[in-house]
Amino acid sequence: MAKRKTKYVCQECGYESTKWMGKCPGCQGWNTMVEEFEEVSGTKKRGFVTSSATRQTKPQPITKIEQKEEQRYDTHIKELNRVLGGGIVPGSLVLVGGDPGIGKSTLLLQVCSEIAKHGSRVLYISGEESVKQTKLRADRLKINSNDLFVLAETDVEHIEKVIDEMNPTLVVIDSIQTVYLDHVTSAPGSVSQVRESTAAFMRIAKTKGIAIFIVGHVTKQGAIAGPRLLEHMVDSVLYFEGERHHTYRILRAVKNRFGSTNEIGIFEMKEVGLEEVLNPSEIFLEERSEGAAGSAVVASMEGTRTVLVEIQALISPTSFGNPRRMATGIDHNRISLIMAVLEKRVGLMLQNQDAYVKVAGGVKLDEPSIDLATAVAIASSFRDSPSPATDVIIGEVGLTGEVRRVTRLEQRVLEASKLGFKRVIVPEKNLGGWTAPEGIEVVGVGTVNEALEVTLGGVSSGSPRFEL
Repeated sequence: MAKRKTKYVCQECGYESTKWMGKCPGCQGWNTMVEEFEEVSGTKKRGFVTSSATRQTKPQPITKIEQKEEQRYDTHIKELNRVLGGGIVPGSLVLVGGDPGIGKSTLLLQVCSEIAKHGSRVLYISGEESVKQTKLRADRLKINSNDLFVLAETDVEHIEKVIDEMNPTLVVIDSIQTVYLDHVTSAPGSVSQVRESTAAFMRIAKTKGIAIFIVGHVTKQGAIAGPRLLEHMVDSVLYFEGERHHTYRILRAVKNRFGSTNEIGIFEMKEVGLEEVLNPSEIFLEERSEGAAGSAVVASMEGTRTVLVEIQALISPTSFGNPRRMATGIDHNRISLIMAVLEKRVGLMLQNQDAYVKVAGGVKLDEPSIDLATAVAIASSFRDSPSPATDVIIGEVGLTGEVRRVTRLEQRVLEASKLGFKRVIVPEKNLGGWTAPEGIEVVGVGTVNEALEVTLGGVSSGSPRFEL
């Protein structure tokens, strides 16, 4: 008979131990160790390499391997195609994560509908909702296709039998935390169940050439629940970002074996579902207030797309011993670094000021080219002197106060010209070797001081001047 082995597994990182511990040595999380039972027998098969044909494969020279162009299924949703690298690759396993209510199920149901409309058979498996509940969502989204099949099931073995019978083009599992395997004794959603279930779906995808999307719940910290191994097993990891109380959603690829990991797709949540935002720069800037201090526009690169967004800053005297530094959409540590440069290299006394910095529209920016625009917005709010509304500011700021070059400047300037901006402030090292579009002025600056003089035009009377 098989023996039962007791072990304690961390539900956050998958760390295993023979005894219970209050703090996990792997991820340093408290009260995450849960008791699980494992059947131990003489022979046990694991993973998706189980067929005799697969075990008998032999190594071959890389020069003899035939390479064919990857066929992709068009999702007929341009923003999703951009994030995936051109469409869905047959046999791929894609993990989609995001906060509850952000729109994961809505997006995937729309994808299933678009693919089913064009003659492909699609299977949507829901482990959290009944088929009637899924039908209600489909009616709201105006989805009506005979090639879209819905199944409410959580048993992985039964799901595999249904896939064998139907042989669909695309399968959606909503969600991976609800399905289970009988031979795994732990509860659905545990580390063991999530790992083994994902391995089973990976085997199905690779052996049958079926594209599978699996939905993953997220923890309070925003990471996908379950072991980190889950993200390593799949081919692509997509995160759905955005505020539940805002209409815009951002789909970001953090891992993609078939494309770039810098691409984003932008959607707007409406009554009839998620709609694509084909010109996000215009959307993010349409509510900008002209003549307001503490505002600057930057051209940021998100993959191959240029997005113009507004950075807002509010600087006010603090009433506490330690001033506050709050940031939304920008790394908190970057704000502290830029304020230190402004204080040391420019002479702005910011050590007794609270700073609140925000990227308007709910976008998250993490590239270095936003440094200069952030510095101008902070200085503008501190001096209460607005920068010109027709300026776009691009550049990375170094610790010595210099403005460093950025990549793809010509593409950024072209996007600013299309949206009607008249002047672009860029690093002087980027000048030369390219021609600016007609109707827009390009000004090169070498230091933060020069950028503040160009954008803010000095300071108003009664305020100390920038130290140049």
